[in-house]
Amino acid sequence: MTFYHPTARFSTKGKVLVVPVVSVANVAQLAADLLIASLSLHRVGIFDPRSLVPVVGAREDDLPGVTTPLELFGRENVNVAVIQQRSPALKSSKQDFVESLLEFIRTSGASAVLIIGGVDMSNRTDPQMLTPTCQIVPPGTPDLTSGPLAALNTLPIPVYTSPVSQFLHSDAEGTAIPFIPGGGLSRRILSSLSDTWQIPTVCLLQYVMEGDNRADAQLMAAVVSKVLQIEIPDWKQPSSWGHGLFGTPHDQTLYG
Repeated sequence: MTFYHPTARFSTKGKVLVVPVVSVANVAQLAADLLIASLSLHRVGIFDPRSLVPVVGAREDDLPGVTTPLELFGRENVNVAVIQQRSPALKSSKQDFVESLLEFIRTSGASAVLIIGGVDMSNRTDPQMLTPTCQIVPPGTPDLTSGPLAALNTLPIPVYTSPVSQFLHSDAEGTAIPFIPGGGLSRRILSSLSDTWQIPTVCLLQYVMEGDNRADAQLMAAVVSKVLQIEIPDWKQPSSWGHGLFGTPHDQTLYG
């Protein structure tokens, strides 16, 4: 079955794809929300959700139709397209989802891919406490000294290293990508890139803990804009954050 279904006339050719991974604190999804709202991006397509936890809801700003687990947002005169994922992959379908997602990206004509996600703050070493954001450049990715991700070389974003191994014996890791506690499918996606991958790809990770992560999301979105050299003078929060981010207020009469 077709993985991607366009809902509007739109081409991803030459655009940078921002791919948030469902991970600790959902900071990547919140940052994607900010990018979508601030850049006035519109939904231009939906993806087959069979590999994801079923979810459906109202659309932003009371637009017609429903929100689905995985959607593409973009605008013709903006050089960035954002994939928004609202539910995690089913345990039995993780690799199927990753393969479908990477195949879409490979054939999309995108000029670069920026994967964003969270990593558990409690696993930091002392040097990692100096900055909340870090990066992973997967082996074999094309040169980043030029192109849409070139600014990454000028920013003080350290390379991510994991202070812990996923397995007791480090030789059982089986991948050059370090373990990412709380990182969701970030490591699996990066490890699944083929040796012939031709699209410049970077993963940005941010140390976070569960809670009110709006400030964390603002920071991550700001870092993304710096990496992609996008000027966003007026950051906007989606209207749904006002009533849906933490649910409705409790009825105080319940407590006397």
